Amino acid sequence: MKTFSAKASEVPRKWWVIDANDQVLGKVAVKAANLLRGKEKRVFTPHLDTGDFVIVINADKVRLTGKKEEQKSYMSFSGYVGGHKSENVRARRARHPELLIERAVRGMIPHNRLGRRV
Repeated sequence: MKTFSAKASEVPRKWWVIDANDQVLGKVAVKAANLLRGKEKRVFTPHLDTGDFVIVINADKVRLTGKKEEQKSYMSFSGYVGGHKSENVRARRARHPELLIERAVRGMIPHNRLGRRV
């Protein structure tokens, strides 16, 4: 019996809508990452993009556990001297709430060419 290997062009892709209203950030991100990678499908193939499309609504109402709202910080570096920027969750939620979920999901998918394609 031959081993079955799915082809990316033959796998149908669906659209999913996830409501993040009063949901914990990590649980929403895990669900979205698994759907994007296609891990919920029977024909999951680790080296192919067989995932679905995901839309997350109510990103500004996502919940964080503990004291992360004040203590967790997101760091970035512009590449210039003194170019370190730090922002806590409350400031980022006020500016761009979708970036909270986007960064959490990006950390859960592979960090290679396939992950960039997903």
